[in-house]
Amino acid sequence: MAKSNTTQHKGWGGDWTEEKLDCFEKYVRAYLTIMNKHRDKFNWKLMYFDGFAGCGDRQITCEENTSVSLFGDEEFDTKELQVYQGAAERVLKIEKDMRGFDYYYFIDMYEENLTHLELKLAQYQTKGKKVYRRGDANSWILELASYLRSHPKTKVLCLLDPFGMNIQWKSIEAIAGTGVDLWILVPTGSIVNRLIQNNGKLRYPDKLEDFFGLPAQAISDRFYREEEIPSDLFSNEHKEVRKVKNVIHEIAQLYNEQLGNLFEYVTSKPLTLLNSKGVPIFHFVCASFNLTAVKIAQQIFAKKQSNR
Repeated sequence: MAKSNTTQHKGWGGDWTEEKLDCFEKYVRAYLTIMNKHRDKFNWKLMYFDGFAGCGDRQITCEENTSVSLFGDEEFDTKELQVYQGAAERVLKIEKDMRGFDYYYFIDMYEENLTHLELKLAQYQTKGKKVYRRGDANSWILELASYLRSHPKTKVLCLLDPFGMNIQWKSIEAIAGTGVDLWILVPTGSIVNRLIQNNGKLRYPDKLEDFFGLPAQAISDRFYREEEIPSDLFSNEHKEVRKVKNVIHEIAQLYNEQLGNLFEYVTSKPLTLLNSKGVPIFHFVCASFNLTAVKIAQQIFAKKQSNR
């Protein structure tokens, strides 16, 4: 039997995971409050789509996406990378207080995760239909986009909370222009920053192209600058290519700009999620074709960050 890529983490996830989930839960409540006022009048069907549902429990072993192996000998802090996929239970609990979604779609690459998640969520007797699908999130997002284009009365709240750089830009392009409010976790500091090397060269440029939806040269031009190095007694003045300052912020800005080319409204100041050392590791972003949606998300982010 092949060796499993499963890694056990007891109590993994820190304060940043709770910040992420708290913000998202607040938004779901606001989203349903608004949509419930109009859904019957316009005959809308509401769908919740979680592209990386996980096993739903931080206290047990979960199958992890093996994308980290992409980076070869790169050293990663698994506590920073491991994302607690706890949104599913929080979203279902909301039905105790208000009318929920008509459909709940939970996607994960691993059958074991979905089996455990389904058992965990069985205690919630929702009116909406719970659907579990195994496979790559990108493939299911394309399926979702195709469905929405032929069913415009279906409105979707989509959470893409990946392990790493799993979401391809073509997937984001596919759902743009449909009835989707998109929330996505961007691994700005935890992964992308590590691929923008200090030596002036991108590591795995093809992966960065898929992630940003831009050619490698455009990405390189954004994150590197040629600087003049003053001469000293032993050398002449010369130029060096150096990584831009505050690169993690620049990564978030570039991703935001790209989203802005597809969605009419994007949170201008994403939620910055910090590790235990106060270093940014992720940015949480909301994009929509509805101004009110993004305003609500931005207010939630601002309040969360002001309370730190």
